[in-house]
Amino acid sequence: MQDRLASIAAKLCQGAWTVKISLVLGSGGARGYAHIGVIEELERAGFEIASISGASMGALIGGLYAAGGLEAYKEWVLGLDVWDVAALLDISFDKRGLIKGERVFAKLHEIVGDVRIEELPIKYTAVATDIEQNKEVWFQEGDLLQAIRASISIPSFFTPVQIEGRLLVDGGVLNPLPVAPTLSDDTQMTLAVNLYAQTPKPTIHLPKEHQERQERLAKATKKLAQYAKSLTKDEGYSFFDIVSLSFDAMQKTLIRYRLAGYPPDHLIEISEDICGTYDFHKAYEVIEAGREAARRFLAEEKIVN
Repeated sequence: MQDRLASIAAKLCQGAWTVKISLVLGSGGARGYAHIGVIEELERAGFEIASISGASMGALIGGLYAAGGLEAYKEWVLGLDVWDVAALLDISFDKRGLIKGERVFAKLHEIVGDVRIEELPIKYTAVATDIEQNKEVWFQEGDLLQAIRASISIPSFFTPVQIEGRLLVDGGVLNPLPVAPTLSDDTQMTLAVNLYAQTPKPTIHLPKEHQERQERLAKATKKLAQYAKSLTKDEGYSFFDIVSLSFDAMQKTLIRYRLAGYPPDHLIEISEDICGTYDFHKAYEVIEAGREAARRFLAEEKIVN
């Protein structure tokens, strides 16, 4: 495989051809913002992303990219402030989840409109979990945003989605790094992005504007967490802390098994310590962490322009 990667690197550097790749984007909550930085760097290096398979935030970022809405989404999340985030939290009265997600997806609809997966310019797969049948569900046709909504339904946080009699939750419950949907792709390389790497957290410089916004959002998030703890009269971990830690532990274990069974040609590793599952206020920092990881991969493979 190293010889093939070296050949691909040489031809990219020479501008001899465009390398088509399959990109596998893993789940990990807010860590998924790193996928944006990875995609931007891969494009800058001259790769053509011909296929995307994703679970949870990987399905979201990959779907927006395939539909041409990733840049608009990035600008939106980087501009969110405390009151913007508060306005997006449509609390659910459904005991199966805290957030309905309708306001978030109304914004995503503004960005990409009505899109069907089979009409996308590249092959796309969103992976969800049929929680009652204990089965993976691959969305490779149908409404794009509906598929993404099913794939990102983190248990306890987002309410599950009912589609054709199936109760669907986050794809990371069974397959947090879905390489298998890309096995039949006619591409030169499969790259997978793992958001749970046991690597040191990178040091990211935050411009003043983003640092101040992140601090404001962090304070609001802390107050919300303290309120949640006060409801349970528990000075330790809150309910959502336990759910988040449990979900992360499960996904890290599943990733190891999945990679052993379906190894990609190459793995881009994002430190799991870059943020927590629900740290969506750290968008800038996490995007840049993804960019740095992609640059490191490109440098190691001697792919430079």
